[in-house]
Amino acid sequence: MSASGIQLSAEARAVLPTHVAIIMDGNGRWAKQRHLPRVEGHRHGVESVRAVVRAAGELGIKYLTLYAFSVENWNRPKDEVDTLMRYLARYLKTEIDELQRNNVRLEVIGQVYRLPEFVQEQLTNTRQALARNNGLTLILALSYGGRTEIVEAVRQIAAKAKAGQIEPEEINEQVISQHLYTRHYPDPDLLIRTSGELRVSNFLLWQISYAEFVVTPTLWPDFRKAQFFAALEEYARRHRRFGAV
Repeated sequence: MSASGIQLSAEARAVLPTHVAIIMDGNGRWAKQRHLPRVEGHRHGVESVRAVVRAAGELGIKYLTLYAFSVENWNRPKDEVDTLMRYLARYLKTEIDELQRNNVRLEVIGQVYRLPEFVQEQLTNTRQALARNNGLTLILALSYGGRTEIVEAVRQIAAKAKAGQIEPEEINEQVISQHLYTRHYPDPDLLIRTSGELRVSNFLLWQISYAEFVVTPTLWPDFRKAQFFAALEEYARRHRRFGAV
């Protein structure tokens, strides 16, 4: 069956996750298998981003968070990082019309100040261009690290405690959540990881406490609507207990 003919079951449509988060892994391996430079894997991965964003929006999923660039990724070779930043800026510019047609709103989490100035400027421009949209909220995790996020939240809370704005006994899960990058969004219901790796890679460590995990062997550049729907079907078969019986 062609990609355009792929259908999601009525059962899966009835229990769609509100928030899907994806660890987009396998670009480098995809390129290596084809004897191509690693950056070609990243370039082809953009097609997967486009396909998943479109599918999520069509289904009415409210939030989609993509792990696009981690704080650890700054340790990669400079040439690769520079190329990734150029690809990112290009995506943010060239996809505006596509995202606009699909009523997508863009947000970003992470240490955005570490990104090159030209990327920050394009992020601002793209977010402003899409600010009136009220369909899918696409959240890009850029220069993001889960531990870094929690450390920054703890520092903010500690500063408030030092200033007498909050008492230590008042600090609870809600207070911590309100100081995270994701304070404006619900926690993910479903976490998808491509490439078959069984780790969370410092991604949304606080927020995925009760998320359902679906791991697929598919490398990210090959991940399309069919694989996305398969993950949603798997999610629909789960019974979410949140610690209860």
